[in-house]
Formats: sequence, C-alpha cells, structure tokens
Amino acid sequence: MDDDAEGRALLQAGATAYQGGDAAGALRIFEDAARAISGRMRLAAMVNAASMADELGEHRRAVGWFQAALTEMPGDAGAMRPTALVNMSQALQHLGDLDGAQAALTEARSLLTDDPEQGTLRVACLLSCTAVAIHRQQWVYAIELATESLDSARRFAPPLAGHPLMNLAAAYFETGRGELALDFAYQALDAFGTAEDHNGVAETQQNIALMHIRSGSPQEAVPLLAASQKYFERSGLGPRAGIGLKAQGFVAELRGAGAQAYELYGRSLTQFTASDATLEAADARIRVATAAFSLGRHDEARRLLAESFQVFAEHGLGLHCAQVDFWHARLLESALGDAGPEALTEALWLAVPSALAIDAVRHTFPGGEQRHRWNREVAEPAMRSAFRLAYRCGDAGLVSDLIEAQCAGATVKSAEPAPIAPGSWTMPQVQEPPDAFTGALTLAAALAEVAAGEGIAIAAPPRLRYEPGGRIVLEDYIAEAERRYGRQIRDDRVLPL
Repeated sequence: MDDDAEGRALLQAGATAYQGGDAAGALRIFEDAARAISGRMRLAAMVNAASMADELGEHRRAVGWFQAALTEMPGDAGAMRPTALVNMSQALQHLGDLDGAQAALTEARSLLTDDPEQGTLRVACLLSCTAVAIHRQQWVYAIELATESLDSARRFAPPLAGHPLMNLAAAYFETGRGELALDFAYQALDAFGTAEDHNGVAETQQNIALMHIRSGSPQEAVPLLAASQKYFERSGLGPRAGIGLKAQGFVAELRGAGAQAYELYGRSLTQFTASDATLEAADARIRVATAAFSLGRHDEARRLLAESFQVFAEHGLGLHCAQVDFWHARLLESALGDAGPEALTEALWLAVPSALAIDAVRHTFPGGEQRHRWNREVAEPAMRSAFRLAYRCGDAGLVSDLIEAQCAGATVKSAEPAPIAPGSWTMPQVQEPPDAFTGALTLAAALAEVAAGEGIAIAAPPRLRYEPGGRIVLEDYIAEAERRYGRQIRDDRVLPL
C-alpha cells in the first residue's frame, strides 16, 4: 500500500470510529496516522487528533496538536489553516484563554472567502465567535453573531443549524426571554435529531435541562439530564459529563439532599479539573463550596471560593468575582447566629462592594427589559443583603450612605454604552427575610425602572458628595469595589447632596 492509500485508510478508520461514538479510539488512530504518514494527510491527521482530544476534554493536548499542525502548514494549505484555527479557538476557550481564542478566530475570518465551498467553515467560524461572545457575556453581540450564523447555516450547511439555534436560545435566556429561549432550544433539538447528530441531541437535552432548573422547574430537567448523562459518560466526554453532574447536584441541593449534592459537585469538579476546563472548574468550586458550607465544612468552603475568585480575576472576569463575593457574604450571613462579630464584619466587607458592582451592571444594558430584569432579579437582592448586614452591624452611617446612593437614581444619556452584559446567575435562590429597607430600594430604582420601560440608555450613577465637609458617599466601598473587580461602578461626575 502506498503512502497516500495508507493515509486515506487511516483517516477513514479514525472517522469511522468517531462516527460510531468512539472518540477515544478515533484519537488513537489519528495520532498513529500523524506519526506514520507525511504531507497534507499528516496535517489532516494532526488537526483531527487535536479535535478529538478537545472533545474528550484534553484541551492542552489539543492545543499542542493544533499549534504543531499550524507550524508545519504551508502557505497554500487552503481551507485547512482556517479550519485548524477555528477548532483551536474552541480548545483555547475551554482553557479560559479568550484572547487567544479571539486572535485565532480573527485570523481565520481573514482567510475565509465568499466561495460557497467554504460555507460550512464560515458557519463554524461564526459559531466559535458566538461562543467567545457568550463566554464574555456580551449578549447583544452574541445574538447578532448567532443570527448571522443561522442564516449562513441555512444557506450553506443545514445539518449545522442546530448550533446557532442553541446559541440563540442561550443568549435570549440570559437576557430574560425564557419562553423564546426554550422555543429556540426545542427547534435546535429537532434540528439535531433531523441531522442524526447524536452529540448535538445530548448537548441540547442538557442545555434545556439547565434552562428548566434555572427557571424553577427542576422536575422537568431530571429525564433530560438522565438521557444526556448516559450518552456523555458512555462516549467519554468529560466536560459535558461534568456539566451534567453539576446540574444533578443542583437538583439534589434543591431537594435538601446536601450530602448527595456535595458528592455530585465533587465528581463534577474532578471532571473539569482533569480536562483543564479552567472556568468551568472555577464555577464548580462555588457549587462544592455551597454544599460544603451547608454540611459545616466552612474552612473548605472558604478555600474553594477563594480559588474561584482567583481564577476569575486572572481572566479579567470582574463581575464573576463580584458574584463570588456576594455569594460568600450570603453564606456567611446564613451562619451568623453561630459566629462571632468578625464574621459579620467580613460578610459586610464582601457584601457592600459586590452589591455596588452588581448594581452598576444594570446601567450598561442597551435594552430596557434586560436592565429591568437584572435590577429585579440580581441587583436588588444584592443591595438588600448589603442593607441587612449594615443594619446588623449597627452602622447607621453606612445605612444612611446606602439609602442616599440608591435614592440618587440614574441619569438618562444619549449615547448607547458598550455592551457589557451580566454573567449567568446560577446560584440557588435563598429565602429573603423581612426587609425593612424595601421601600428605600424601590424608591431608589424608580427612575431606572421608568427608563427601563422605555428602553432608554442610562448612565452610571454619579458619585455623591456631602455638603458641607465634602465627604464622598460610600467612598471607601466604591474604591474597594473598583480595585477588587477592575471595573468602573460610578460615573466620574460628583453631585453635592
């Protein structure tokens, strides 16, 4: 058998193994092929090996194969180079290297032409660009990209239509349009079924289950999770299996089965860590920490939350850091009856800066409905926690400052802000105790909610200065929030009170 025939046979064998659900076997075949053959077929084997490694959760191994292939690729490699770049971007996203992923996609898009033969690759590139936007929580941009990729899929690659449909579902869900999101998700499920894409079906089942959980209908998620989990574990797809275990842990937590939740979350974290799925592992640590705290393992919970914060900070995800601090404060608050005054002080210094940062996000939304939902579901609970802890500390000055800051409202502005959108809020809902400050919070949000109803862009609230004396309201907490989370939470304007 000549080299070309041998190469074609090996590549076909790998493809057959993958199509039969044996991704690990396909990886071994492609790696053997890359060592045994030369020329373009060797490059194809390297790219395929990298893709299999990425699907199996071995993301660093995948990036190594992609980089080796790109280094060897000649200038006339045609569509092979943008294909490798698009696929490498997916592995880099799993590792949390969003800048590297975006750079690879930018190069890939510059190499693509209007040739219909590159239609499928163009769709794949747009899908990866959408994934980066979703990771960065840029929901408006993600919807634009998902819509463009759906149009391209329908034109060039109908079997791929399920992917942009699912991206649209994810983006609409995160911006408060749950019914529309589920409609797109079930369209995606039908599209994957029609294309006989078993992996796509399982991923969509899992995604729909997550939507049901976050919408408060965990019972609807259970059969979907069971079906998808069986597929992922049988296929050796570690990251997806990790997501399923985390979701099952969450359902157990909602049932009050704390020990079972802790075990499932721990297994989920192990899957992500083994796969070098950095951001997913950081999120899983929050879940393990929550379960650990409920079981009285407070030191373990504190360590896990600190590790998650560090990962998010290293990747420039300041809002994620604020959410970690807010959740840490809520956990501490839930156990204050058994703790000393230092725990109350710690909870306060976590709650107030994180609440200010979370509250500031609503001013960045270009759409009124998204702004309104963020304020109602996320910002107000965070601010209530800050008020409650300030009151429990007996800090009348801080309570007064929080009321002044909230009642200042917001200022309408003419220019649309850059789309800096919130992250997914997957923390379990905690029953709120009676809140003496609800009236103040409602009054403070009035102007913002009027603007939200009309879809008007509003600027971040100004800094407030007490007169006489010149003290800035919440100055220390604002400075701490901007330092800790790396984002501006108050406008540069200063208004006297």
